[in-house]
Amino acid sequence: MRPLFITATGTNVGKTYTTLQLIEILSAHGIRVGVYKPIETGVTTHAPDATALLHAVQRHNPTFGSLTPSDITAYTFPLPAAPFCADTTQCIEVERLLAKADQLSQLCDLLLIEGAGGLMVPITQTFTMIDLAQALDAHLLLVTPSRLGCINDTLLSLTLLQSRHLSYEWCVNLHEDHTTFAQVTQPYYDKAFPVWWSLQEGLEEFCQNLIEK
Repeated sequence: MRPLFITATGTNVGKTYTTLQLIEILSAHGIRVGVYKPIETGVTTHAPDATALLHAVQRHNPTFGSLTPSDITAYTFPLPAAPFCADTTQCIEVERLLAKADQLSQLCDLLLIEGAGGLMVPITQTFTMIDLAQALDAHLLLVTPSRLGCINDTLLSLTLLQSRHLSYEWCVNLHEDHTTFAQVTQPYYDKAFPVWWSLQEGLEEFCQNLIEK
């Protein structure tokens, strides 16, 4: 199956939460899921996102059973910043990012790849997260927030995806301002997008469609 790259409009929107949910749903449908966190920053003693993702996969896919969090990441850095900024020695190599994805994809039916930050987060001076997704020929799932001001962030990300002619879907994580979302944001989405879905209500159907492709 084609890799699935989970991205967002920015940080703290819900990429890890979404990926964890995908692991459970897809595994319940009999898909051998694997996981890859190409780069994780803000790592001092252990990589929290990679650790959570790996433990979730190990409950369902025994081929990942002997792996450690460092096995499902290509790079970790202590500075909590964009990879380019966290990589103070400029050691990131795009080839290594791609090779690790290829290695992990051999252990599963579907590799879930969780990005860092948003689509334009720099990995190197000239290579961004959206470039990585494109190089991996991945289908993308864009997770957008529900807080006030999210329409602008969402439209910018969708415009970028469309300009690259990439295969993607998007959903809203009804996590913030959920009590006011129906008044301050949803009216525009309902008008501009005849079909849109929330992470909380549409992820099961998304997974089913993914399997049937």
